[in-house]
Amino acid sequence: MTDFRIKADERQVVGKKVKKIRQAGQIPAVLYGHDFKNLNLALNLHDFLRIYKEAGTSNLIDLKIDDKDPVKVLFREPDFDAISNQPIHLDIYKVKMSEKLTTEIPLSFINESAAVLELEGNLVKNFDALEVECLPNDLVSEFEVDLSLLKTFDDTIKIADIKIPETIEVKADPEEVVALVMPPRSEEEMAELETEVIEDVEAVEVEEKAKEDEEVAEGEKSENNNPTEENPKKE
Repeated sequence: MTDFRIKADERQVVGKKVKKIRQAGQIPAVLYGHDFKNLNLALNLHDFLRIYKEAGTSNLIDLKIDDKDPVKVLFREPDFDAISNQPIHLDIYKVKMSEKLTTEIPLSFINESAAVLELEGNLVKNFDALEVECLPNDLVSEFEVDLSLLKTFDDTIKIADIKIPETIEVKADPEEVVALVMPPRSEEEMAELETEVIEDVEAVEVEEKAKEDEEVAEGEKSENNNPTEENPKKE
């Protein structure tokens, strides 16, 4: 497993003022853990993005805060800005090496499926990561899923088919299907699907038009029932 290290500064700035931290090229973060008081931090955004790209949420990281000794942590999924798609906040979990933890380990899909290459099927992936529980030292970077096992449309790859160390407990049902290949759609099915889409669009347009007409009618009714001073209601 690769060694990952990153520095952080303890921050006093909280609330709306953290905007200044982001403008300075940092990402605000919170360090939390079992029997640990939350600690507000700031990390260099460039360093975080570089390490997060490789470490994700399933690799231990040595976090050095100011001049203190490094602590073992796991990154959680950061919050992203909806417009810029830049990370704006990060939760960091302080690991206790003697305690089991729960996290997600990504799936790495390797090789190619004959059902896709030769039969022109469509690959369906039902998972991109698996939730697991294990001791921190037993974490792995990823689980490999061998797509070459999918030779026909009847073949499936279940969680039970993935090579997972005995020290790691997967929280999902072993019989859950991770990947399969669906037969290609026929021309008749594609035509039918296109017709359904057109009908759905037309139905939505009719519904929206009816709603607009209803709102206009309600507005006119409201004006008639609430006369202005220029048109007072007779006693």
